[in-house]
Amino acid sequence: MLSTALAASACTVANSDSVTADGDALRVVLPEEPPTLEPCEASLTSTGVVVRSNITEPLTERHPGTGELEPKLATSWKRTSSTEWTYRIRKGVTFSDGSRFDAEDAAYSIDRAVNSELGCNVEGYVFGDTDLKVAAPDAHTLTVATPKADPILPLRLSFIEMVPTSTDAEKKVREPVGTGPYRIANWEPGLRLTLATNKRYWGRAPAYGSVDYQWRTEGSVRAAMIANDEVDVATSLSPEDGAGDAAEQYPNNETTALRMQVTEPPLDDRRVRQAINYAIDREGIVGSLFQGKAKAAAQLVPRGVVGYNESLQPWPTDLAKARRLLAEAEADGVDVDRSIRLISRTALFPKVDETVQVIQNQLNDLGLDIDIEMKDTAGSTEFQERPFPEDAGPYLMLIQHGNQAGDAAFSMDQYLLSKGYQSSGGTAAFDRKIRAAEAQTGAERQDALAEVFADEPDEISQYAYVAHMYGVIALAPDVRYRPNSATGDEMRLAEFTPAD
Repeated sequence: MLSTALAASACTVANSDSVTADGDALRVVLPEEPPTLEPCEASLTSTGVVVRSNITEPLTERHPGTGELEPKLATSWKRTSSTEWTYRIRKGVTFSDGSRFDAEDAAYSIDRAVNSELGCNVEGYVFGDTDLKVAAPDAHTLTVATPKADPILPLRLSFIEMVPTSTDAEKKVREPVGTGPYRIANWEPGLRLTLATNKRYWGRAPAYGSVDYQWRTEGSVRAAMIANDEVDVATSLSPEDGAGDAAEQYPNNETTALRMQVTEPPLDDRRVRQAINYAIDREGIVGSLFQGKAKAAAQLVPRGVVGYNESLQPWPTDLAKARRLLAEAEADGVDVDRSIRLISRTALFPKVDETVQVIQNQLNDLGLDIDIEMKDTAGSTEFQERPFPEDAGPYLMLIQHGNQAGDAAFSMDQYLLSKGYQSSGGTAAFDRKIRAAEAQTGAERQDALAEVFADEPDEISQYAYVAHMYGVIALAPDVRYRPNSATGDEMRLAEFTPAD
């Protein structure tokens, strides 16, 4: 019965012909259409940039400047035992469908995202294999407990978007109901997505009465749409796309890296993986493709994230040494002539196609046989997240990881643990090192997490880190918005205002 009611509600929202607005429309062009607006997939950039804090909201939000958690649908939270945290739920909040938001909805949202069989991205990215014990003692009290002490549980919970208990628990929803300042008004697949203000919103009404999303793959096309007054906001641009004075550059916390499937021959040989690291010219990629608007990377997180190791230097480019390592592996019987797939996602970041081609050329110069495969979001996710496809053979995955939470544990749990959601492998000993570091607090936590990053290249060598990225957004002259490190993943529409 609940599933039937939800389906009817979603259909009504999606096919609404009327978008009433009290203010002007904000027109936004994205590099790709969101594959879904399912809230538990909001950790995916293409979904989160539309959904997070716009359609749905979390209990708390992390301030992108200070890193501090701020109240949202929870007004306060405190640690009530070594393994339990207690939240006070905000009163007077309703979902856009008119139903009341309370602690039961919060508990349901956490259960659905973390403890269910849905396979939500937020589960793997933020919580791994950890199940949570949630309870709602009354309408405005929520308790959340972990099997072991977790000093950053509130930070993890800030990644879960709240949904009503009527939301389907058996399958993911494409168009959610939320408490945010906007609701879905109309979605024409392949054409445009329109949001309208949520008249029941508990907070301050946003400046724009509706938001119209379009998507264009080419960055130069998105920039031209700004110049031609076709849109007000263009995202994911590169410096050479031609946005001119409309462009604003910002550090976006994203790191590009080449993940190697460490269980697949010949990539299961550490010498082959090290050879790949020596063959990649990071400084050349940053200088030529990104016009110096990035920084060669030596680890998975940028400066500003707890655990960033100031002393690490990018892997040096040394093709002669790379060839010697490959020859040593071949002399020991490793089949280095086997074809290796190089997979990435279309529109993952500006110049991704060129970046993949440069890496292919550099690895072919090394003596490897590299074949490029560019895929859409769904196609690349199949190879990026567990369970990985069977019989996929050896492949390299060009990824981009943004740690918006500000703590390296989120990156390590997903990308470095041997069974992490986006990790191809590791060792039990290295897993223990990660877990020990994550159990620390304060200065000890910073030092221990930084040591993990220092040890990863020698002990595991799963990644060839490429660059810490910068983002470029273009704004129409009559739009005011200050981009920040979270803009690429969760562009909060309520922060946009018309120029005075």
